[in-house]
Order: sequence, then C-alpha cells, then structure tokens
Amino acid sequence: MRILFFSRDYTPHDHRILSSLAKTGHRVYYLRLEESEYVFEDRLLPQEIEVVQWNNSRRSARWVDGPGMLVELKSIAKKINPDLVQAGPLQRSALLAALAGLRPLISMSWGYDLLQDAGRNAIWRQATRFVLSHSDLMIGDCETIRRLAISYGMPDKRIVTFPWGIDLDHFSPRVNSTTASAADNRVREGTFTLLSTRSWEPIYGVDTIVQAYIQVSQTQPGIRLVMLGNGSLATDLKQRFFDVGLFPSAANLDSAKDARVIFPGQVGFSNLPESYRSSDLYISASHSDGTSISLLEALACGLPVLVSDIPGNREWVVPGVNGWLFTDGNPSALASAILEAFNDRNRLIEMGENARKSVEGRADWKANFQKLLQAYELVVNEN
Repeated sequence: MRILFFSRDYTPHDHRILSSLAKTGHRVYYLRLEESEYVFEDRLLPQEIEVVQWNNSRRSARWVDGPGMLVELKSIAKKINPDLVQAGPLQRSALLAALAGLRPLISMSWGYDLLQDAGRNAIWRQATRFVLSHSDLMIGDCETIRRLAISYGMPDKRIVTFPWGIDLDHFSPRVNSTTASAADNRVREGTFTLLSTRSWEPIYGVDTIVQAYIQVSQTQPGIRLVMLGNGSLATDLKQRFFDVGLFPSAANLDSAKDARVIFPGQVGFSNLPESYRSSDLYISASHSDGTSISLLEALACGLPVLVSDIPGNREWVVPGVNGWLFTDGNPSALASAILEAFNDRNRLIEMGENARKSVEGRADWKANFQKLLQAYELVVNEN
C-alpha cells in the first residue's frame, strides 16, 4: 500500500506513527506543511520513510499560500499516486488534501483543531465541515473529539476513536527497589518537585502555572518547579520569575543552582522518563487537550498528576485516586491544589501505583496502532 502521510510539522506524534508505519512494509511518503523554528522532535525518521519536499519550505503556512500549495499538492499526489492519504490537523493539512480532491482521505484530528480552531469563526467552522464531509474516515483520540466531530457533520460510523498511546516499556516506573525509598526520603526532607513538560505557548496555560507557583513559593519554599521545553512565551515567563526572585538574571547565572525554578530546556525522548521519575507531581494547565500524550507519559511512569479540569483530562484522571483536577485558567485553584498534594504527599506512592494501572489497559501504542492499520484496510477495501 502506498500511503501519503501529510502532517503540519514534525513532532513526537508524527515520529511515533511514522516509525510504526515503517515496520509494516507499506510504502510511506511523509509531507510536512510547516517547519517551525522550534524543534519539537530530534529523533531521525526511519530510512524506510520517503520524505517529500515542497519547492519552497516555509516556517508557517498562511491562508495566502493556499492556492499555490494546492496546485503543488495535486502535483505531488499525481507523482506518488497513493492508495490513501492520511492528513491532519483538520483545517490545515487535511483541508488542503480535501480541496485537492485526494481520496480516499483519512483525516486525523489533533485535538486542538476541533477543541479550539473549529469554533474561531464562521470560516473555520465551514472549513471543518468541508474537510469532514470530504473524508472517508476520521480518526480521533478521545470521546470528546468524537462528539465534536459528530456535531460538525461527521457520521458516527465513520469515526475511529483510540488514544494515540505511548510506549509503556519506555515510560515506566523506575525498575529497582529505590523508587519508594527515594520518594520516602523526599517526604521526610520536605522537598517536593513539580514537573511541567508542555510547550511554553498560550494554549497550554503556562502563565497559569507561573502565577500559581509564585503563590505557592510564598508559603512553601521547599517546593521546586521544573519546566521542560521552550516556546514563544520563554522571555516573559523567565522575567516574571526573576522579578520575584525565583530565577537568576542572565548576568548572574552562577546562582542558578539555588533557583527554585529550573529550566532544563528540551529533553530528548531517551531521557524523558527520568524527568518524570525524579518528580513528585506532574502539572498541566492546558486550556485544550484531547488525550494529552504527556499526561499519559506521566501516569505511565507512576507519577501522580494535577491537571486542568477539561473534558479530555477527565477521561483519564480520577481525583484522589491517580491525581487531581483544578478549575481551568484559575491560578489560585492550581496553587491550592499543589498545596493539597504537598500536604497529602504520604499518599503519593499509592497514587503513583494507581497512575500506572490507569494507562496499562488503554494507552499502549503497540496495541492501539493496530486500530490505525485496521482503519487503513477498511478505507482501501471500500474504495
């Protein structure tokens, strides 16, 4: 089977899917709509994946670029002659594929395309309906996305829902006897580490985390915050921490070892599990998520979670069992929940065990990938 995989950029999600497809024997072509200035994924693609290049690469695709890209996409598809096209997000890559008349078309929702983009205005709503009406199948990662797709006209029977999932062997609790003792030591010493792994972008509510941590630090100096990654809000976030004495200035980096807020930068896939294992509580203030992969990674590593109370998170988090929920966009609610978790930290080991159990049955990428292949077979056989 010849597959054209048309995505917005190159992210860990793209790498996960393409790496699995590379092992199937199918001939897979990868087309990337944009090349962001930020590196979302540093692992190379398998050599079996054939990368397709535009005549002119672009940092971001604008609406004004659409006509030219549409002509070029038709030319690319004519040369490849794919048996099916998988494209997403809906109003970007999938929209171009639909406008180009590429069929059979499997549209993949990336969560934010239905949770946020579809409701921007009438143009975005119409684009969403157009894509879904020209898709042979849509893939979504949670019940929330399925319901939204139906509301935009996609027949329920044409929707395949499964969590994208993670590598449960790679993301796992530390396999030795020191895990519990290390956690016990942190409890006795009063140290406590919060971990944030989301990109520093407005949609992920990192400003909420900043405000909440500033409140927390005033009463509990033993609580540290580790923020992985980077993003467009980097300068603003660091300045706000510096203004209240929680982060050293660029001219005084020697004091970084004393900082209560740590910025390790982008952590590679191989080292990411250790970041989870070395922390006491995972936090995310995202305003929009389907099934958050970083949430699944944290749970799989046996790390209790504290996340915004939005539909996608409620499908995974049971308050008091494997984590906590807080009111979306409310820094004071997040601060209170952090302090609650800190004061109740004797329960974290048990909650961490529950966290791991909560993903073992539903978030195994090896098993869930088979559902993607089944979707491919269904669409190709029908066409």
